Amino acid sequence: MMTQFHDDLKAKMDEYVHFVYRCTKTFPKEELYGVTSQLRRAALSIILNYIEGYARCRDKIHRNFLEISYGSLKESKYLLHFSLVENYLQQADYERAMKLAEEIGAMLWGMLRKM
Repeated sequence: MMTQFHDDLKAKMDEYVHFVYRCTKTFPKEELYGVTSQLRRAALSIILNYIEGYARCRDKIHRNFLEISYGSLKESKYLLHFSLVENYLQQADYERAMKLAEEIGAMLWGMLRKM
């Protein structure tokens, strides 16, 4: 059962990061080293820290990586909001990204609470 949960969460994170990368391709060129880069790095950090933490065999280290992953998720959510307000992102794309982010957040938070 835990393996299915892990696979489902990883799949959602993968979908999220690829969606963020697609959306940021249309951001203004002057934001390439600003919001675009920061949003991409935050989104990628979610799944990378999750994978690295999952690979660790000690609970405290695993928990630390989950907390970093959760923090990166929160960072990316703010950057998505910022991008919407600045009209870099369309409303429909924002809503899709936030739906995925909320699902990922609930799953990560559930894991953290159980540890």
